[in-house]
Amino acid sequence: MPNISQRALKMPASPIRKLVPYALAAKQKGIKVYHLNIGQPDIETPKAALEELKNIHLKVLEYALSEGNLDYRKALEKYYQGLGFKDITVDNFIVTNGGSEALNFALSTLCDEGDEIIVPEPYYANYNGFSRHIKVNVVAIPSSIETGFALPSIEAFEEKITDKTKAILICNPGNPTGYLYTKEELRKLADIALKHDIVIISDEVYREYVYDGEKQCSMLSFPKLSEHCIVIDSESKRYSMCGVRIGFMVTRSKLIKDAAMKFAQARLSPVLIGQIIAAKAHQDDEAYITSVREEYTKRRNLLVKLLNEIPGVRCPMPKGAFYCMVELPVDDAEKFAQWLLESYHHNQETIMVAPAGGFYSNPELGKHQVRMAYVLKEEDLRRSVEILKNALAEYQNK
Repeated sequence: MPNISQRALKMPASPIRKLVPYALAAKQKGIKVYHLNIGQPDIETPKAALEELKNIHLKVLEYALSEGNLDYRKALEKYYQGLGFKDITVDNFIVTNGGSEALNFALSTLCDEGDEIIVPEPYYANYNGFSRHIKVNVVAIPSSIETGFALPSIEAFEEKITDKTKAILICNPGNPTGYLYTKEELRKLADIALKHDIVIISDEVYREYVYDGEKQCSMLSFPKLSEHCIVIDSESKRYSMCGVRIGFMVTRSKLIKDAAMKFAQARLSPVLIGQIIAAKAHQDDEAYITSVREEYTKRRNLLVKLLNEIPGVRCPMPKGAFYCMVELPVDDAEKFAQWLLESYHHNQETIMVAPAGGFYSNPELGKHQVRMAYVLKEEDLRRSVEILKNALAEYQNK
């Protein structure tokens, strides 16, 4: 038998995808599965992007530039300057194969083995996976469902800083909680970063999708962080084009960008066709973004209302992204999620959710919680909650 590396053995399984074999087995038995486990929208990709895909007539599908092709980076420059960052130009971007690669580049650029990053939890599970892969330690700052996952005190961050700390990693608005940082909270984080000479990595891939008239404040809003900030961004959720695999990192720091470029060159290049499609999506996208935001608002309001009507279920109102963390009256959310797929159906239908243990440094903190994504149409969300309500009643009586 071949030897399996300790790196592979210690790599955490994705809480979002680990139950996929059970979902596939359920489907093979003829059971319909409503996927609330993953942030894969059913929203149509912009028509202009789809038309661009049909009209690509390249005779050679060549390598893209390691930093991303100029036409696409010009589209990004226009987009970021439209957000108010007039100093951001094509030279501030490194295009990547999804936001995941951008985050890998950021961590690899800033951290050596044994270094630490501070992350508010619950957090996007792959933050832990990416860090583990390069032997960087995640130091978690816990938040609670009781407070709607409000950000812990800024002092709690400073208490965790050691000589091993290289960055604070935030997601704004947050996955999995939907929490939206205020400008004052971000300003305090910026002050901490400068005081301790560490970097803020801000994952802003859900920037467009904030609700109730709120606006997302980017970490780029603080020019004093020019040498201490990396923004992670992606087209996947903005334009419902997850399969295109185009993301990018943004930084004003030439030092950071030049170092990250070594990793970009080592992986050769980002996806060529994806960049062509993404550049087209950025043209005249205001109406698209507005309509999608309105649709997510309706879905959020419906799902949170219906969930909170189930006895024993608690779901805070998210302010952004398209996820909610839900506390269930079950002994073990992971066992329940597996049972939903393996042993339960309601009129040949069931749901798939993401157990929340994998979103915490200590899985016990999420033992009674799941993450649900409101990426399905309202009709499907209603049916999903009906299935959940019936499933909980049966599970509690078995």
